[in-house]
Amino acid sequence: MSALDLTFVLGGARSGKSAFAERLAGQSGLPVTYLATAAVSDEPEMRARIAHHRASRPSHWPTVEVGRDLAGALRDVARDGRCVLVDCLPLWLAGWLCPPDDHPEGAVSDAQWHDVVESLAQTLASLPGKIIVVSNEIGLGVIPMGSLTRRYVDELGRLNQRVAALAPQVRFVVAGLPMAVKG
Repeated sequence: MSALDLTFVLGGARSGKSAFAERLAGQSGLPVTYLATAAVSDEPEMRARIAHHRASRPSHWPTVEVGRDLAGALRDVARDGRCVLVDCLPLWLAGWLCPPDDHPEGAVSDAQWHDVVESLAQTLASLPGKIIVVSNEIGLGVIPMGSLTRRYVDELGRLNQRVAALAPQVRFVVAGLPMAVKG
């Protein structure tokens, strides 16, 4: 079994983290599959964000909209000799904590979320190929006032710590400039 080739890219909103991750994927020289975690909605602002991201990456990269099953999507597409780019964990978490009103399963409980994170961690640790995961560094802001927002910040912080512990390479992007945090 080959060594885990996982790079975790963190940064604030509009830090350039996605652009940096896309450059890493392109420079890998491998075929790239893009796993999109954003739920497509009818909100014009979100549609514009998704369109911006689509326009920024090569059109020949296949895109898979993963919904809640990120671990399953990773298992489906990760292969030796391929690169998978996951963008991004915050939107994936939002789909679990704040699903659309018509989502049949509703929001996830703490116990269910723990199991989801454990499944993702086990999956990431065992994947072949090159994997790049993008997330927001959430711990640099103020402490949120509402309980749901505090839970979101807490869970994303814990999720980031879990992925960073697994990843041999962690990069933090500030103003478009990547800094090595690990590896």
